[in-house]
Amino acid sequence: MIIGSLRLEFRLHGVFSLKEKRKSATSLKQKLRNTFNVAVAETEAQDAHHTLVLGVVTVANDSGFVHSQLSKVLAMVEGTTADELVHADMEIFGA
Repeated sequence: MIIGSLRLEFRLHGVFSLKEKRKSATSLKQKLRNTFNVAVAETEAQDAHHTLVLGVVTVANDSGFVHSQLSKVLAMVEGTTADELVHADMEIFGA
């Protein structure tokens, strides 16, 4: 079993409340779930309205597939999100 995780940290501009942050986060999480069939959750900085940290996880039996899936997630996020991606960190376990 191969487990892949991707940590995405965003700086949100023009967001002045946690409600606005939640709306943006929920939309992005749902797009990722629907497009890539991955698990997504807000993992850190839940009380900070200018920072969004998402954890993305996928499981498969092939490390190449896991790496490819997470790379596609990262590419989609970079290409479609108006928020500033500050940091992305990918890890693959069990490879």
